[in-house]
Amino acid sequence: MRKRSLDALGIGWQPPRRIMLAAGILAALLVLTGAVAWWTGRGQSDSASAPHTGSSASPKSTSAPVPKPPPGGSKVAGPPPIADPLAFARASAVMLWTFDARTTSRDDQLAGMHTWMTGETAYADWDSVQAQIPDPLLWSRLKDNGQHASATTSEGHFPSAFKQALAENPQAITEAYIYAVTVRGKTQLAWNGGGGGAEDRQITLAVQCRPGKDCRLVAVAPRVAP
Repeated sequence: MRKRSLDALGIGWQPPRRIMLAAGILAALLVLTGAVAWWTGRGQSDSASAPHTGSSASPKSTSAPVPKPPPGGSKVAGPPPIADPLAFARASAVMLWTFDARTTSRDDQLAGMHTWMTGETAYADWDSVQAQIPDPLLWSRLKDNGQHASATTSEGHFPSAFKQALAENPQAITEAYIYAVTVRGKTQLAWNGGGGGAEDRQITLAVQCRPGKDCRLVAVAPRVAP
């Protein structure tokens, strides 16, 4: 019965995943070799440890527009000054899983989320990130129901495929410094009338952490990597 109620309010909503990512950047999360080279070797000569991909170094186009924040700034907290990929991925997951439809418009939510993105357009996949929140119709229903959510994370780790690829080719990471991180956590949800619930969550993110710079979000993987 609780599951039916949650589904009716959109609690059980699962966002559509964008499987086709430019130049196969995120497909690298799901293989045992070449993972780092997919991200960091775009437009570079093929190496002995990475198969030919046919990708180019041209910037990825952003098909989804980025809403402008409202006057006074977005209600979504901006990215923290973190240089560690595991810590930043956990913070990013909390950001993606947290919302308050009572006080925040969908455009405001998207504008705040975009401040977490890397400015390097050759790697950024904004579509995969903005797909994590409901479409405008469902967001309006969440607002009508007064739905809001907070989130916590229990752990973050590098997927085994990423670690193996990095071990086989340690220098590959130095091209773009993009890391795959799988994060586990939980969301606490509430809505009008005293209703509430909780969900276990898991997500795999690509984050960029160049030396001497704060980390930024690159993309959400098309499916969770172990």
